[in-house]
Amino acid sequence: MTAVSTPLVDSDEDSALRAAVRGIASSFGPDYFQEQVDTGGNAQELWQALGSAGYLGVHLPEEYGGGGAGLRKIAMVVEETAMAGVPGLSILFSPGVVGTILDRSASDEQKSRWLPTIASGEERWSFAITEPDAGSNAHQISTTATRDGDGYVLRGQKVYISGAESASKIMVVARTGQDERTGRGRLSVLVVDADAPGVERTRIHTVMNQPEQSWQLHFDNVRVPVENLVGAEGRGLAVAFTGLNTERILVSSICTGIGRYALRKAVSYARERQVWDVPIGAHQAVAHPLAAAHIHLTSAVEMTDKACRLYDQGYEVGELANMAKYLGAESGLQAIDAAIGVHGGNGVSKEYQLATYFWIVRMLNMGPVSKEMILNFVAEHSLDLPRSY
Repeated sequence: MTAVSTPLVDSDEDSALRAAVRGIASSFGPDYFQEQVDTGGNAQELWQALGSAGYLGVHLPEEYGGGGAGLRKIAMVVEETAMAGVPGLSILFSPGVVGTILDRSASDEQKSRWLPTIASGEERWSFAITEPDAGSNAHQISTTATRDGDGYVLRGQKVYISGAESASKIMVVARTGQDERTGRGRLSVLVVDADAPGVERTRIHTVMNQPEQSWQLHFDNVRVPVENLVGAEGRGLAVAFTGLNTERILVSSICTGIGRYALRKAVSYARERQVWDVPIGAHQAVAHPLAAAHIHLTSAVEMTDKACRLYDQGYEVGELANMAKYLGAESGLQAIDAAIGVHGGNGVSKEYQLATYFWIVRMLNMGPVSKEMILNFVAEHSLDLPRSY
């Protein structure tokens, strides 16, 4: 087994899925990805190819247009597209997060109304929870949804919301009340039409090199029908977390996919590049960082796979989801940093298609949950240490 092969022993079914997704994604590749970034595209052709083949909804229930195969299969889709140089955050938060929340918490009528077009890729959704003053503390969310007759009036703002430029709908976490004892907000999850009156977008320009853009969203007295409430009013945090654990697992997959993409390029370069009498890969200073990256990537993929398997069996996976996200994001960053270093000056050249992916992985080390908050979670819930915040 080489340093860039699949660490897990996949079943024939898993191998076939990976090969099929890889075939589609590789037909686009890094050149297409960069062209979409440079021209302001949203990778619609790739999105349609994956959707029409059934891979965007592979994890969603069959009765609503999905493949019924579970989280482990969509994690493979996320990883394989990233390994092909076309990482898709839209896969993560539209069918991944939103699709899972609807599957776990929506009514049958809502599932029938929304899931088929998410599964097919006909629609992309965005997910909006982050606010300027709330940060990691969702209890401090200040965007409000006030009941008014047969609906809600939504007021407030969200920040760093990805992919809103391509979204037909936005799933919004808002405050619908307050716990009188603790003062914490009672949150609810609402589905908002992206073009509804009162919804405004302001572009946040970042160094991220990806088709999905970042936005600040403003909700100015946006009317939302009561039938667009997902789950019970005031239970929005529990509803959201049915997708947030999924998000953490899939973040690991996209990071390990990019890491393995970078490692493959670095190994090839180290075998071929010769400065003295042997290829540079023969030197321990070059070989050891790549070997370490392979070890850590393999560990992250194993942890992520375990989280997926237990999630699909119905177990509580909060601890595993957090640990998978921690390992995946950190090992992906380690791998791409090592790959850039092996390339020397070429590592920062766009021609070598390495550094262009760096900030995606660097950002995913900070969010959707930072490694510091993961360590807080593990310290408290796994080690039974006193709560630190």
